[in-house]
Amino acid sequence: MCATCGCSGDARIIDAAANTGAPPPAHPHSHSQAPPPSHGHMHPHSQGQEHPLSHGHRNPPSRTVMLEQKVLARNDEQAAKNRAWLAERDLVAVNLMSSPGSGKTTLLERTIRDLSARVQVSVVEGDQETTFDAERIRATGCPVVQINTGAGCHLDAEMLARALRTLDPPTSSVVFVENVGNLVCPALFDLGESARVVVMSVTEGADKPLKYPHMFRTADVLLLNKTDLLPYVEFDMSRFREYMDKVNEWVQVIQVSATRGDGIHDWYAWLRERVRAGVALK
Repeated sequence: MCATCGCSGDARIIDAAANTGAPPPAHPHSHSQAPPPSHGHMHPHSQGQEHPLSHGHRNPPSRTVMLEQKVLARNDEQAAKNRAWLAERDLVAVNLMSSPGSGKTTLLERTIRDLSARVQVSVVEGDQETTFDAERIRATGCPVVQINTGAGCHLDAEMLARALRTLDPPTSSVVFVENVGNLVCPALFDLGESARVVVMSVTEGADKPLKYPHMFRTADVLLLNKTDLLPYVEFDMSRFREYMDKVNEWVQVIQVSATRGDGIHDWYAWLRERVRAGVALK
């Protein structure tokens, strides 16, 4: 069981084109992976709180802190290796995070189709089970590898390392990592990515930044999706902006509709600014 969030499961790397899964290592879901300091993550248990899985057995806070430090160090070590591996190949990795149903797969499909003529794109898909999303991405003609995490609720640096070896993306290209749908744990794990993008839909309500602050605090950009539904849902835009300012006043918020195309070119403009010169979108 994961020492950080309590989830467990056997991660399987699946090449969607071949529809075969690579055998997991001895510990497919590394128990020693955790939030990265590079994004300013602070896990609540490292502040001396009782671990939620302790079942009433009170361990000394110092032991909990030591465990958390080891957890942090192992994932950070692999994330640093991933970052170096990506840099050597002039690759830009974009970590897409959201709750289930935010529309990030639809957004990713549109992004691939619109940008495929300008830059090479490949995708790592994360889900607990099925290859549904990977098949949708493969239908665009984009190379994709699926990670099935089993009971795991997030991707970690080791999972991404294995997926990248299977995917083998071309140099000077962009790799999108569609994380497991979850507004909590994916934010805690540094993957070695170049940028973090949080996708949120207006159907989720304006209060999400305050309810899940860590996810929104670590975002480099927030894509507020399904804005075409604003006339039909109760979503207070001014309150949403106020809540976002409390959590992350520096984040850029881009309003988009992945289905209708509203604001999509602002999203692409942000991508142009973030990719390296060798991967610049024309």
